[in-house]
Amino acid sequence: MKAKRPQGSAGLAASERLPVLFVGHGNPMSAIAPDRFSRAWTEAGKALPRPRAVLAISAHWCSDATLVHGSARPRTIHDFHGFPEQLYEECYPCPGAPEAAEELRRTVRSVRVGLDSVWGLDHGTWIVTKRLFPEADIPVFQLSIDSSKPAQFHYDLARELAPLRRRGVLILASGNIVHNLGMLQYEPDAKPYDWALEFDALLEEGIRKGEHRRLIDCESLGAGAALAVPTPDHYWPLLYALGLQEPDERPQFFAEGIAHASISMRSFQLG
Repeated sequence: MKAKRPQGSAGLAASERLPVLFVGHGNPMSAIAPDRFSRAWTEAGKALPRPRAVLAISAHWCSDATLVHGSARPRTIHDFHGFPEQLYEECYPCPGAPEAAEELRRTVRSVRVGLDSVWGLDHGTWIVTKRLFPEADIPVFQLSIDSSKPAQFHYDLARELAPLRRRGVLILASGNIVHNLGMLQYEPDAKPYDWALEFDALLEEGIRKGEHRRLIDCESLGAGAALAVPTPDHYWPLLYALGLQEPDERPQFFAEGIAHASISMRSFQLG
């Protein structure tokens, strides 16, 4: 993360390649109660170049089509239950990116990208951008994940998004390599399950080695995959990050660890 954010810059030259981030998001309380993971997000954000816009692909917006949210003022979505009232009062008042959303629609050719005006920013996006860009002065827009499509579709779609990186768009994929809410322990520092540690380590190795073909089909990654990825929604964002990786890019891990025994918080940057 050598690039520094330009002071007072409104954007970047079209020829400059912006980074891709994969962030393992977790407890929504990270938005108001910093922990070691959200502190790592903050430190990562300090070293990022200032983008024209942030495109977020979050595990929490799955739909039956490929949609891009294009409103000028995206709402903050509190898509969680049972947390302190203070958390529901939090707002991330960033502008939207209608022009960038239209640019994305023109860029993707393999599938029709519908224009959405209802969604906004779910917690997989805003609790992370709140730490990366705390001033909320950078436009943010989201791309939905079509849950009717197979894993390969998402990897291939990500590759079509690559030109946006040279048009001032930083891409944030927000999910989790290991995500099993059914076996979650409420204590944040609960002892991780062996299978969670093993699967997280296996994925780290595969990401470092660029073994994309192997990682696309997570069901083939051994018996631990069924426990680590009981549903694919939080795994799919990883495929978008991998699909955007260019040959000269090596992952830089800036957060890792298992929270609540069954949630991998592993995060990395490309570029």
